[in-house]
Amino acid sequence: MRETAERFATCVAKAKSAEMSAICARREREVSSSRRSFKGLCAWHIMSGSEESFNHELLMKPTIDSYIRLALLAAACGVGQTLPIFAADGPEPATGGPVSGEAAIKGGEAPDPKILVPPQPKKADPQMQAVLDQLASMGGQPITELSAKEARKQPSPADAVKELMKKQGLKPEKLGKIDNVDIKLSSGKVDGRIYKPEGNGPFPVILYIHGGGWVLADLDTYDASPRALCKATNALVISTDYRHAPEHKFPAAHEDVFGAYQWTLENAGRWGGDASRVAVVGESAGGNMAVSLSMMAQAKGMQMPVHQVLVYPVASTSMATESYGQNAQAVPLNAAMMKWFFEQTLAKEEDGNNHEINLLGAKTLAGLPPTTIITADIDPLRSDGELLAQKLRTDGVPVEIKNYEGVTHEFFGMGAVVDTSREAVNFAAGKLKMAFGSDRTASTKAVQPDESE
Repeated sequence: MRETAERFATCVAKAKSAEMSAICARREREVSSSRRSFKGLCAWHIMSGSEESFNHELLMKPTIDSYIRLALLAAACGVGQTLPIFAADGPEPATGGPVSGEAAIKGGEAPDPKILVPPQPKKADPQMQAVLDQLASMGGQPITELSAKEARKQPSPADAVKELMKKQGLKPEKLGKIDNVDIKLSSGKVDGRIYKPEGNGPFPVILYIHGGGWVLADLDTYDASPRALCKATNALVISTDYRHAPEHKFPAAHEDVFGAYQWTLENAGRWGGDASRVAVVGESAGGNMAVSLSMMAQAKGMQMPVHQVLVYPVASTSMATESYGQNAQAVPLNAAMMKWFFEQTLAKEEDGNNHEINLLGAKTLAGLPPTTIITADIDPLRSDGELLAQKLRTDGVPVEIKNYEGVTHEFFGMGAVVDTSREAVNFAAGKLKMAFGSDRTASTKAVQPDESE
């Protein structure tokens, strides 16, 4: 192990850029700290190679798959051939021939590669597994092999839950009223849906932002989460759609969500909402946009959300994390799908460094609202949530994070058939109700950070 870490240190010294040095230094720390961590990080395209063939410019291309990037790094350190640390707790390497250079980046294959088999994700609990089994039975195709238009036609985890609900004779939770509305923005209009609790207001307000990798899904796909939040918090929930990639590249969706927040502040009162108590909740890509929304509001010196709940958020465009390695083949979200989402969403390579989507790359997150982060253990994005919580704490933002074992990405809206989902919704609801209660008379002006982006 020490020898492996020393080789990474050598690689750090060879790196030509500060960014490359930082990447290598992180790998060195992760190798030194945990065998299992290193196993997760380097668990896919580990290839043979030599220090002489190390190409820094090639390695730093933003379009390179993160596993290929790690593989090239391992090759440069001379650990790609055998990696003995896998012997104790990992699968035996498969046989085959080396893939290197541009061929590796383009997915080229050569005979006899010596590539390690990816680790299998942890087992889901029985209720979660029932959803995954139902989804598998619905015959969907891998979206990475499809166009965005065709990918949107594939069955979703929400579809699987609906089928299980039918089999079990279950119906969606009843609320006071649900209205479909047009949310008018400067860019046009997007679909919105209002979930109103029973009784009379004024109600606190939640702006809910759905997931789908900026490419997939709509208000119907993500109906269960805002419905459950409305019931659990007795808040008015406004669910917003946004323009999707690849038809509308970054930052179109982020701009739409910020516009929807402004619309919410101006219009929530029409349904009995109290616009002085507005929180934001986002799932996956929606969690990413919730933070971006708060940063935009802060930069403009306008009213900030009283709280933000981020459910398995995308926090970075980098895929070089422990959970990406551990859950590279997870269902319903895997590493290849995330790479596909980024390819559909980003118009150019440098967009991946923009702090509005690469939250971990922001100079500071100081002054953002108190935050609750929920992660799923069997999810490539688990580490994103953990790293975001760490950065928020470092920047002085109150944050609480909770990881749920035995469940996967998308579990949050599965409360009808997955008990852990109800636990997570109730946890989020408790934090939101505390924020709504304590912020009735609080100042709604943004708290400016010490250093702006």
